[in-house]
Amino acid sequence: MNLEEKINNDIKKAMLAKEKDKLNALRAIKSELLLLKTAKNPDEINDELEIKTLQRLIKQRKEAAETYKNQNRDDLYQEEMFQVNVISTYLPAQLSEEEVTRILKEFIEKENITDIKGMGKIMGLATKTLAGKAENKLISEIIKKLLQ
Repeated sequence: MNLEEKINNDIKKAMLAKEKDKLNALRAIKSELLLLKTAKNPDEINDELEIKTLQRLIKQRKEAAETYKNQNRDDLYQEEMFQVNVISTYLPAQLSEEEVTRILKEFIEKENITDIKGMGKIMGLATKTLAGKAENKLISEIIKKLLQ
């Protein structure tokens, strides 16, 4: 079962269970996937593109939640964070910080990088290898720590 079929099944379950908040999050995912399909040739859409789309949705929700939190709108903050949790369930398991650090150390040793000037090269390797398994923000922070 692909992601779109899974989302459709979960939408039906949420409708039957009358879970309005979950239904809104699922419809947002479905909407983004449909936009992706219309923007690109449906044959070109693969798991990696779907994962990137879900990650973008999570990033948007987290940014909105942060804004709501800063404006003391706890109700909207909770709603956005709930949507982040729902969307996260469709992503592959994320690597822990320790696992990402270990992988990045291997890249640094393999490429023989000694200073921050080589960060771009390591970042390029890491984003290809760890796509969908770790956030780029985390990867960047760890690389900076390791190269200082």
